[in-house]
Amino acid sequence: MTDTTDTPAADAGGKQPKSVRVVLLALMIAMMLAMLDNMIIGTAMPTIVGELGGLEHLAWVVTAYTLATAASTPLWGKLGDLYGRKGTFMSSIVIFLVGSALSGMAQNMGELIGFRAVQGLGAGGLMVGVMAIIGDLIPPRERGKYQGMMAGVMALAMIGGPLVGGTITDNWGWRWAFYINLPLGAVALAAVGAVLHLPKQRSQARIDYLGAALLTVGITAIVLVTTWGGTEYAWSSARIMELIGIGVAALVGFVFWQTRAAEPVLPLHIFRSRNFTLMSVIGFITGFVMFGATLFLPLYQQSVQGASATNSGLLLLPMLGAMLVTSMVAGRVTTNTGKYKVFPIAGSALMIAGLYLLSTMDTGTSRLTSGVFMAVVGLGMGCLMQITMLVAQNSVEMKDMGVASSSTTLFRTLGSSFGVAIMGALFNNRVQDVMSERAGALGSKVTEQSAQLDAKSLEKLPVLIREAYQHAVSAGTHTAFLLGAVVAVVALVAAVFVKEVPLKGAGPKKEDGKPDTPAAQPPMVEAV
Repeated sequence: MTDTTDTPAADAGGKQPKSVRVVLLALMIAMMLAMLDNMIIGTAMPTIVGELGGLEHLAWVVTAYTLATAASTPLWGKLGDLYGRKGTFMSSIVIFLVGSALSGMAQNMGELIGFRAVQGLGAGGLMVGVMAIIGDLIPPRERGKYQGMMAGVMALAMIGGPLVGGTITDNWGWRWAFYINLPLGAVALAAVGAVLHLPKQRSQARIDYLGAALLTVGITAIVLVTTWGGTEYAWSSARIMELIGIGVAALVGFVFWQTRAAEPVLPLHIFRSRNFTLMSVIGFITGFVMFGATLFLPLYQQSVQGASATNSGLLLLPMLGAMLVTSMVAGRVTTNTGKYKVFPIAGSALMIAGLYLLSTMDTGTSRLTSGVFMAVVGLGMGCLMQITMLVAQNSVEMKDMGVASSSTTLFRTLGSSFGVAIMGALFNNRVQDVMSERAGALGSKVTEQSAQLDAKSLEKLPVLIREAYQHAVSAGTHTAFLLGAVVAVVALVAAVFVKEVPLKGAGPKKEDGKPDTPAAQPPMVEAV
């Protein structure tokens, strides 16, 4: 069906060739583009609305991008497996850059939403392409040492995104928040095109269009439910019920069809691997917790602790810094020892502890104390973020590397959608209840449009209402983080059942100078 001849990724000593390091740099740029975009655009949103109008459609600027990214992620992975990862990845970069250029030229909100969807289609292939190409180039045993690089890019995007977005918008205008992607993407495209060499792949298989359509409809319905539920529509409304019905029907039909398709979009046999299934669960929970935390922590620190909104990304530094350090340590230990089971277990336990500590914060909690609590969560996530992808890729054959990478990414994305929606719903309800208790009808009226008030709105409130709101936010974050701690228990249970299968590829040299394991082992897939 396909030619999947391996190419050596490293020499006998495990050292990567210079060309591989250049490609890795290009991959990190592409990864940053995918992660940075929404965070830069978020800061530019008020200016965009001021120029283009269409405030009522503002949410769709983000939703269109998120929907297109989530729906296209599994398809990019499968296309890479069928027709070669290099061409597929370069195509996703081109689509992302075209979407960025068009978004920067948008003349009204409708155009911007449509062009953001194009950009999202490309973004779906960026993360998957990065992970799958790394999976092709570097054996799992060696891959751990690059975890710190990937975690660093993630931390840089989360911390720097709002700062970069604000700076660009203030000095160059909001359109450059999109145009800035073009030179960075061009560098990544040129480096990948010139230096990356992967085996040629040819497939006579036809694309599973029905499976792709069913999966797209199912994912779209899920994301819309989590985006609209409790905000645009009540959770019990007819529209949300319809979307839930459509989503469930589409996904059930998708699973049924995948057992019969000649070349399924998502081969169900990969879930026979216990480790792959467990890593999908852990990835979902990690996304659920991480994006919930990054949403509510800055809100708590701005509303309750009086922190500046301008440097909101810096407020997450204790969590992201701890995540970066732990990810580097976990990667090095995994590379040197080949052992990894301890990290999902330790990471889940730390995540539970950190979330519980965050749930104890109140109006009197100091920034130092909350920073320590955030660091505990960061230590846990650092043990999980890259290990989940590493173990998932180690659990499948090379021919399924793309769908394994895309599936793991998809589960994390869906987890983040559910985390933001469910934790957000609990937060909003708790804020409304406490505002009613402490400030009566006036308190309810203040937060009836949104339970999240910006700094300018808070300054205008009477002292009594402002203090009531601070208590309400504290109570809301308590509920949200307590839920996160309970959900994280599922990740700990899953981690206990992980089977430590030896990582494929070259390890450190023994005393005789020979690698611990061959640089190119045959695919090793563990089963349930």
